[in-house]
Amino acid sequence: MFMEETLKAFGRLLKIMDELREKCPWDKKQTMESLRYLTIEETYELTDAILEKDLPNIKKELGDILLHIVFYSRIASETNAFAIKDVINSLCEKLITRHPHIYGDVKAETETQVKENWEKIKLREGSKSVLAGVPVSLPAMVKASRIQEKAKAVGFDWENSDQVWDKVKEEILEFKKEVDSNGSHEAKESELGDVFFSLINYARFIDINPEDALEKTNKKFIKRFQYLEKETAKEGKQLDKMSLEEMDKYWNDAKTRT
Repeated sequence: MFMEETLKAFGRLLKIMDELREKCPWDKKQTMESLRYLTIEETYELTDAILEKDLPNIKKELGDILLHIVFYSRIASETNAFAIKDVINSLCEKLITRHPHIYGDVKAETETQVKENWEKIKLREGSKSVLAGVPVSLPAMVKASRIQEKAKAVGFDWENSDQVWDKVKEEILEFKKEVDSNGSHEAKESELGDVFFSLINYARFIDINPEDALEKTNKKFIKRFQYLEKETAKEGKQLDKMSLEEMDKYWNDAKTRT
């Protein structure tokens, strides 16, 4: 029954997409290029909902992303490039191929072994580099995490978190040395990049997603700063006319409330 209802719902979506593409002035004008930025926006809205643990909104945003997948496939079908069934069948084949421990005779009992097998299979499929699958346009922090994960999958990694923490401290000292010696902008930028990369690596070792951690801090700062704005406005004060010491009193109050 569940499968029947799911197929019926998916068929309804495809029918609506066909109707919109044929009859709606906005939908008729869209191209893959015009949808691209909207897809990126929808993806970020989904990640926001996930961080907020907002299940109703997660459901909504997943629907928006599914719409985009169907939309791209509908556009491609108009030139006989591919259709939604090709997208789904291609995905199914990839999942079967990449999970030989489920659909074959390969053994993989841990998450690490699964990832290692995945990267080996991709290389056999023709990937020229383990890092080839990391999208160029990924945000830098996410990209660093993916690079490190992929390198680990083929054994290029530190042995333990203590080694990585030592590397973090080493990179911080090198960065501070460049700053104190008034090094070139390029040198300081390079050393700071090394600090970030090593911190992201350490976060991976202690099982913390650095992107999530930073975004949660962003949200926390926004809430506290907006509390500061609201409370000072209630008292008729202007932030640009206040001293840092005065603002700190409100900030500390905000910290006890958020």
